[in-house]
Amino acid sequence: MADLSEKKNFFTLAFFYYRKSIAILIFLALWQIAPMIGLADRTFIPTLGEVLTMTWDMLITGKLHNHIFVSLARALTGFALASLVALPLGFLLGGWFKKLEEYLDPLLNVFSQVNPFSVFPVFILLFGIGEPAKVAIIFWVCLWPILFGTVNGVKNIDPLLVKAALAIGTPKPALFWKIVLPGAAPMIFAGLKQGANISFFMLIAAEMIGASAGLGFLVLNSQYNFQIKRLFVAVLTIALLGLFITWLINFIEKKVITWRESSVV
Repeated sequence: MADLSEKKNFFTLAFFYYRKSIAILIFLALWQIAPMIGLADRTFIPTLGEVLTMTWDMLITGKLHNHIFVSLARALTGFALASLVALPLGFLLGGWFKKLEEYLDPLLNVFSQVNPFSVFPVFILLFGIGEPAKVAIIFWVCLWPILFGTVNGVKNIDPLLVKAALAIGTPKPALFWKIVLPGAAPMIFAGLKQGANISFFMLIAAEMIGASAGLGFLVLNSQYNFQIKRLFVAVLTIALLGLFITWLINFIEKKVITWRESSVV
């Protein structure tokens, strides 16, 4: 009976992941077939096989590694700096300085709605066209989803839990680690995931100005030199890196938020 139950669970999970992946599989199949049968111009849209072959060639020759490393370093630096600022600030505004948060909320919302492309020239004027400007713009776009996620997570904690913990004399450090942090964690991770996704989109735009390496530079350089296969390699690599970062944050979230139940529907 145990073996039968394990097999049933295995096939259920296999069907679940197949169902989740079927749209991607259809898209990849169309990508391969459409240029081959003339539905898409092969000059501008190479087949998936050609793109994967070019990716492999660039990997084994080491031409892709440097661009990946440079882009990841920029994205992770900006994301880490934004997290270091937004997380403690979010806990302070959402928990200990609620009145201050009420006054600052309109201003923070205005800042968060500013188009990052419109402030990019300001960062270039302040920091030049080198690495600081690129990291600064990534910091800017990551800051707001992490900050608002943390503030909202803290504000949405059940006040009865906090009152009950205080009533039994729970010290403030223990209150933070056992009540506040676990209660706010889901919304914090939602903000982290949103910030990570935005960081990659903004990174590509930042690397198209004054950069000599990085995936954004690779996209622009390939476009100028009409190296279409290499352009698709860069785009595919960016998408895979974004998926990997999202998967990594989801993995950490599952390890941290152990009380959340998961279900396969």
